[in-house]
Amino acid sequence: MTDLIIVGAGPAGLTAAIYGRRASKSVLVLEKAAYGGQIINTPSVENYPAEPQISGIDLATKMYQQATALGAEIRFEQVTAVREAGAFKEVVTPKGAYPCKAVILATGCENRKLGVADEEKLIGRGVSYCATCDGAFYRGKAVAVVGGGNTALEDALYLADLAETVYLIHRRDAFRGDAATVAQLKARENVKILYHSTVTRLCAERRLTGIEVTDTAGCVTELAVSGLFVAVGRVPNTDAFAPVVDLSEDGYAAAGENCRTRTAGIFAAGDNRAKGVRQLVTATADGAVAATEAVRYLNSL
Repeated sequence: MTDLIIVGAGPAGLTAAIYGRRASKSVLVLEKAAYGGQIINTPSVENYPAEPQISGIDLATKMYQQATALGAEIRFEQVTAVREAGAFKEVVTPKGAYPCKAVILATGCENRKLGVADEEKLIGRGVSYCATCDGAFYRGKAVAVVGGGNTALEDALYLADLAETVYLIHRRDAFRGDAATVAQLKARENVKILYHSTVTRLCAERRLTGIEVTDTAGCVTELAVSGLFVAVGRVPNTDAFAPVVDLSEDGYAAAGENCRTRTAGIFAAGDNRAKGVRQLVTATADGAVAATEAVRYLNSL
């Protein structure tokens, strides 16, 4: 019987493991792929306190090493279900069911991809899914943003203060985001909006050098850009937990700032939690909060 099982070894999960072990609880972390989550795809992190510049993989490795040095056990198994088992919980993987007293779901999200050839290969080499994370690398350059919701609009507005030119590409004739933000973008001289358009090809050598955009009439335009920011939605990894956690309309785990879900002893932390800001620092904050609340729950048993 483990005190605390953490599902996911991204920044939220690893931080939760550190806090759980510092509270002298037995901790098992289950991760389906590699530790570190999406941050390992970021070549340079420059907005994390006390680390002016560090690669995503180096930062994730430091977190992993700190958690394991404290005694957290990490196994690479995909969790397929979490269920209640009387007063306790069971976390299920293809290798079996792990009994525990509390669970933290830190499974994160996956960025919805465009589905264009070489997209994955160019992540961190011109293709990004986070303007606030990577926008500063494109100061004074031409960039493009793809999407029609508030995230795309806000990304374009943020980048307009940094980049020489921002192309905002949307497949429809009107944006789904706030009209006020659209008005601000239209007033910016360095923002060029392309309606009825999709990105159909990425041009690159070692890094992105441009994109091919095709409109609904079949007209193809090549744009010389150094960065492509994709904001067509994110997909939280929460479907397997619907029996024990309420999910928002777009699939995020319903949990407040205390990270508690509707099921006692089950917590949600990181990008899979319904919240307004999803950044590295907010993921680690969630991990600390969720673990602290889990320890309180364990001490009350």
